[in-house]
Amino acid sequence: MGYRACSSRHLPSIPADRQCHRPAAEHSLSSPRPPHTVSPHTMTNVPPPADTPSPDAPSFAQLGLQPRILANVARAGYATPSPIQALAIPPILAGKDIEALSRTGSGKTAAFALPLVQRLLAAPRPATDDQKAPQEGVPGVVRTLILSPTRELASQTANAIRTCAHGCQLMIGLAIGGVPKDRQTRTLRGGADILVATPGRLLDHLTDGTIALDETTCLVLDEADRMLELGFVEDIQTIAERLPTRHQTLLFSATMPPAVATLARRLLHRPLHVAPPEATSPPPRIRQQVAFVAAARKNATLIALLKRDTPDRVMVFTRTKQASDSVARALESAGLSAAALHGDHSQARRDRTLATFRRGTLRVLVATDVMARGIDIEDVTLVVNFDIPEQPETYIHRIGRTARAGRRGTALSLCAPEERQLLREIERQTSARITAIDPS
Repeated sequence: MGYRACSSRHLPSIPADRQCHRPAAEHSLSSPRPPHTVSPHTMTNVPPPADTPSPDAPSFAQLGLQPRILANVARAGYATPSPIQALAIPPILAGKDIEALSRTGSGKTAAFALPLVQRLLAAPRPATDDQKAPQEGVPGVVRTLILSPTRELASQTANAIRTCAHGCQLMIGLAIGGVPKDRQTRTLRGGADILVATPGRLLDHLTDGTIALDETTCLVLDEADRMLELGFVEDIQTIAERLPTRHQTLLFSATMPPAVATLARRLLHRPLHVAPPEATSPPPRIRQQVAFVAAARKNATLIALLKRDTPDRVMVFTRTKQASDSVARALESAGLSAAALHGDHSQARRDRTLATFRRGTLRVLVATDVMARGIDIEDVTLVVNFDIPEQPETYIHRIGRTARAGRRGTALSLCAPEERQLLREIERQTSARITAIDPS
């Protein structure tokens, strides 16, 4: 874990003629320009609300969203903007580049999806383009590109965007590995208003001439820290160089290690930095606990706790793929319903595992940080840090899997003696109040 290897990788320079020197006014559409100053402290994500927002909390309409988009907001069940939505939507509507720090469960997908859908509707495709059928050898045009680190997150993001764009007749495409490329090729040759993709599969389609990015007006880097941790920095650089000089770039990241900051400096032009207070502090409504146990006793301790307290839906985080397999096997051997989720599994297997966990037929999901990033699963009652994370930001991200949408939850860390310094650093940097419990 950690970002040391990633931050030491060399970032190739961008040729001068490819650098993004563009005035913000170039991106302005006919949508109104709402105020850029909002107070994030009193806004909550709903349903159901955890707290009552103050009377001066802005509404989605006050952020500049038009009736057609507001109807989809209501249809999705949102009543009040979350902090990241309140801070990010106005500058995105205004065409500005943004660098946003946003943790899991903050509503960040809607924070960029809603304004991007509105901007696309304000500048629709020419009628002649809509009437064109996909042609062999002619690349499809991509108007907005969203890069995601994993297939699961990309699929989830595409579904969320379809909700935001309901009834808008926009073409939402998906380009990910683990599924037949030929099927994607036939679809993508017709172009996409919004394409959600993983970097590797996107480069495959660019190399094959399936799509072109020379008319792309916006690039979104979602979960940028994880993309760099997975080694996609050079892929992102290559993709960025395929875009026109004038385009909007939005970078969203749960953490801001040096490598991400360097990438932001290279790809973004005069970005607005967006960081709600929630992004750097533990989520509210979570009871944080720690059990001090020897590393060799962690499996037995976890099994005993799960059998004693019988939580309904549990996510266990491990640092490595090997550990996730080992923990899942130990739980299954003890008669608990558990399965591992990591990148060495086939796409079909990962899809089945997630589906059974969402349905509730699988009680415990044991996952690596990378594989679980961005996966939105409701009603997770307990998050277990089987390994203490090396970065406090990762701790915040992990425990944010519970207590979502105003609910309450518990986060339990299993801490071996050699991990105590990591735990102390988490407490120091996050001001977390972690209560020690007796694991017996």
